[in-house]
Amino acid sequence: MEGIALNQVTKVFPGGVTAVDDVSLEIEGSEFMVLVGPSGCGKSTLLRMVAGLEETTDGSISIGGRDVTFLPPRDRDIAMVFQNYALYPHMTVRQNLGYGLKVRKTPRREIETRVAEVAKMLGLETMLERRPAALSGGQRQRVAMGRAIVREPAAFLMDEPLSNLDAKLRVGMRAELARLHSRLGVTTVYVTHDQVEAMTLGQRVAVMRDGRIQQVDEPQSLYHDPANLFVAAFIGSPAMNLVEATVADGSVSFAGFTIPLARDRRPAGRHGNRFILGIRPESFEDAAFSDPSLPRVDVIVSVLEELGSDAHVIFPVDAPRVVAEELKAVHDEEDEGLIADDQRAQFNARVDPHTKARSGQPIRLTVDPGTFHFFDPDTGESLVAGRGSGRSARAPRRRRSGGARAR
Repeated sequence: MEGIALNQVTKVFPGGVTAVDDVSLEIEGSEFMVLVGPSGCGKSTLLRMVAGLEETTDGSISIGGRDVTFLPPRDRDIAMVFQNYALYPHMTVRQNLGYGLKVRKTPRREIETRVAEVAKMLGLETMLERRPAALSGGQRQRVAMGRAIVREPAAFLMDEPLSNLDAKLRVGMRAELARLHSRLGVTTVYVTHDQVEAMTLGQRVAVMRDGRIQQVDEPQSLYHDPANLFVAAFIGSPAMNLVEATVADGSVSFAGFTIPLARDRRPAGRHGNRFILGIRPESFEDAAFSDPSLPRVDVIVSVLEELGSDAHVIFPVDAPRVVAEELKAVHDEEDEGLIADDQRAQFNARVDPHTKARSGQPIRLTVDPGTFHFFDPDTGESLVAGRGSGRSARAPRRRRSGGARAR
């Protein structure tokens, strides 16, 4: 399958607004690459530039080794799936599926054969004579996917194709997309603002902010080895807990707690002892169900969320919320002051579902310092020894579809 290469691609709109800023990215043939980031980060603009729907201000784009920077969309051999399905309402499912082939003057018999094959693949055989108005949201999305598949393009470009579906249907369609990619092996670039979608679908994920790629890696590497504060805060649900901390004499101190650190988890490469500490929710556990050798902290439960398979204990710590430039795009304005306008940092601990924690009551938690992350408060860069953007953004891929790089 053919890959896609972006070389120092830039897009500046009239008025001087830079939507995409010097992006270089190589996507291997057959790879499923996800572009993820908050609204306005440039991910959809970048996808539309690959499709030829937006002109490139600077840089070059190639598909299958062929420079397509100045080619119109019809000559790029790509198929795009949009958020709003973009089906023709007056046409049947059969006609929608075959329309792209008809425009290309494909022989009628070949159109019928390919439409029948795709309809069977997507479970649309009984719906071929229906019109879009008679289909559910999930069925319409399958028709939109089928219309792209039937063309047998060099690459699929998908712009938030599941965002109009309800939560349960989105989960089902994610699984269908993963199975479909496994079966077809077509190079796919998928745009979403939903980091759960990115983590579950992508073979690799490119995290974007302000028109630039912050980090490119496999999903689990992004989660366990974020290059900077933005990636750490954006990837993960619930989000990483963040607080200002100091490190001295082999221990980290924050919000009145002092926790000893393993040598390989101490921050490196920076003078001074002021840091931003990041702790994933699963690094905590109810002490009643945890390793007794781990450090313990006593907290007061603000909110208990019982989810069946686990429980989330939300509690305040005696420290202000982290306010950093890198986090402004991550958190919506309405997220500020969620709990009675409490200005203290609110932590989330994912604990055993059998916890006896109750709102308003004290609880003893353990915390694993071997999973702590440290970030420079000025630059946002990761400071854990051997980790961060210098390695993870360019790490060789370990998946079947081969190596790729990002600059």
